[in-house]
Amino acid sequence: MTLLSVVQMNSQNDIEANFIDVERMIQQSKAEGASCITFPENFICFAAGKQRETAEKFEFFQQRLESLAHRYDIWIVAGTLPCPFRPDGSPIPDGRVRTTSLCISPEGTEARYDKIHLFDVQVGDGVGGYQESKHFEPGDTPVVVKTPFGNIGLMVCYDLRFPELALTLRHQGAHILTAPAAFTHTTGQKHWQLLLQARALDSQCQVLGAAQQGWHGEKRQTWGHAGVTNSDGKVLSIVEESGLQLTTVLFDREEQQKIRTSMPLMQHRRRLEY
Repeated sequence: MTLLSVVQMNSQNDIEANFIDVERMIQQSKAEGASCITFPENFICFAAGKQRETAEKFEFFQQRLESLAHRYDIWIVAGTLPCPFRPDGSPIPDGRVRTTSLCISPEGTEARYDKIHLFDVQVGDGVGGYQESKHFEPGDTPVVVKTPFGNIGLMVCYDLRFPELALTLRHQGAHILTAPAAFTHTTGQKHWQLLLQARALDSQCQVLGAAQQGWHGEKRQTWGHAGVTNSDGKVLSIVEESGLQLTTVLFDREEQQKIRTSMPLMQHRRRLEY
């Protein structure tokens, strides 16, 4: 058994202020005995139109996060950072970047996942329409990383709406799914908790939903309610307060195995053609 933390933030465009919050949450997580902490999407900088500018400092931010992981002896799922190059090192053309989630151990970066599903939708909020594909290039590779406390399948925000990704990660050995997010207030209110539970039920993995909450500038409002569901879809914790928050929950591999054994979904699943 181990303890895992998820963070709720209200990140703005002040990177240093955001890093202060990051270290504060790491300190609190360690004080509560956690082995891993997951941060939300855009946790280092939440500033529309500044993705490419922020991405130019990707490796600098990565090194700072690696230093924090080493200093506090904790695993960090580093929400998302904009990255100007692909995993093979090739630059991304047309001024676009990738939404990248890093899994960092006390020894350094262990894995990188680039968000596969991009949020190109119409939402009835202050922004109205979102077109992530205009600024971001999608990734194409599911990623599972081995840790001392279980295998982590990495997802990001809109990925939660696609059960086939969660199932792929489970087939690749995941015990835990991380979902750093910045759900809009409109869509989050309707679907955030339901999606955390649904992906846990699909995959029989524990799902860690780190979240942005509150206003980011004058138009963008995120839902928050960072939360965790167990491998049977039970909500273990949901943050109800606003602003910077942390919740820490137990991950029990033995309990998970009992859930998977009593209802062996992966063995029962049949491949269907669409």
